[in-house]
Amino acid sequence: MRIELKRLNKGCHMVAKNEEGNEIHIDGATAVGGEGKGFRPMQLLAAGAAGCSSIDIISILTKQRQVLIDLQVSVDAKREIGKVPSLFKTLHLHFILTGNLDKSKVEKALDLSLQKYCSVVKIMEKTAKISYSYEIKKN
Repeated sequence: MRIELKRLNKGCHMVAKNEEGNEIHIDGATAVGGEGKGFRPMQLLAAGAAGCSSIDIISILTKQRQVLIDLQVSVDAKREIGKVPSLFKTLHLHFILTGNLDKSKVEKALDLSLQKYCSVVKIMEKTAKISYSYEIKKN
């Protein structure tokens, strides 16, 4: 894996590009000169946990022959206060899955992803308490 990062202004606005040419904008908090032009690095990490687990869940549900119409994830994260570095203390992911899905298969997919497969969650659980919930919406 290779990522290239380039500063775009005199502040903290940067763009990161992966090997496939996809880009993501990164910026710092206003307290350090950021202008709100991109994700802050810790936001990227939280989004990475949601994305990583979602990819697992989609793959597992597909193998279980479940037809997933839509998937949304809300992430609520809390960081340590007054510490440097300020690590995540908690991370809660709430999954909203749409489709005519078997509850037991959804639960198995969530458990497998968040307890075994998701690399981002496995890294983050070394310092943060990871929890999750879900709801199934019929289509």
